[in-house]
Amino acid sequence: MPVLPSLLAVFAHPDDESLLAGGVLARHHAAGARTGVVTATWAPDSRRAPELADALAVLGAGAPRLLGYNDARNPEAAPGRPRLIDAPLDKAIGRLVARIRDFKPEIVVTHDAVGQLTGHPDHVRTHQITLLAVEAAGLAHLHPEAGPPWQPAALYAATHPESGVGLLGPLLEGVGKNVLAVPDPYVTTSVDITPWADVKWAAILAHRGEVARERALPGILARLPEADRARIIRTEHFTRLTAGPTKGDPARLTT
Repeated sequence: MPVLPSLLAVFAHPDDESLLAGGVLARHHAAGARTGVVTATWAPDSRRAPELADALAVLGAGAPRLLGYNDARNPEAAPGRPRLIDAPLDKAIGRLVARIRDFKPEIVVTHDAVGQLTGHPDHVRTHQITLLAVEAAGLAHLHPEAGPPWQPAALYAATHPESGVGLLGPLLEGVGKNVLAVPDPYVTTSVDITPWADVKWAAILAHRGEVARERALPGILARLPEADRARIIRTEHFTRLTAGPTKGDPARLTT
């Protein structure tokens, strides 16, 4: 297996990492690359933090890196703390810049601009913060308190093309959720993660609270026949975004 670049995933909620990039995280880890996950919402002492830790252990992505903001729709995520969507933008960027500079990833992966199928406001905000933080991380004059500058070589947005929604569309619509796919040309990279699908599914199952919920995607997937579930999770789609100036060939999510 070729050596793959280090990868830091930045997502809004515990379980986003497993659902949207679990296969890629597992693939990079299996190839010997450093992998990690930053989760924007839910506090370290919340009920979902241990489940996140279990999922990341399955994926080989280290310990949770929680920014600790409150969820836009669930006040139990981080009681007494600001919601991610209400937090001062520059402060949130600074927190993420510190994580990027500490981890020093070659690739960063986050949500897409429409908020990942359902358009959750935390997904959209995390996308915005990550775009700005990836650029700021490479500039020494921005957030100097966050450590020496580090410029990731590539930034990718996890996404869903219109042609690839498939079974997910009616499943989400059936529980009253949006289906916000993107035009197919927006997708620059599609990864067949079939060899790591079992690892990805185990990581999803680690989010036990979400598996037990009827409207949550882990719960929806858990109730499906195995063949249907495999069709849904076996491909992960991404859009390559600008990550700042780089020399030579840009880092790639896959070879």
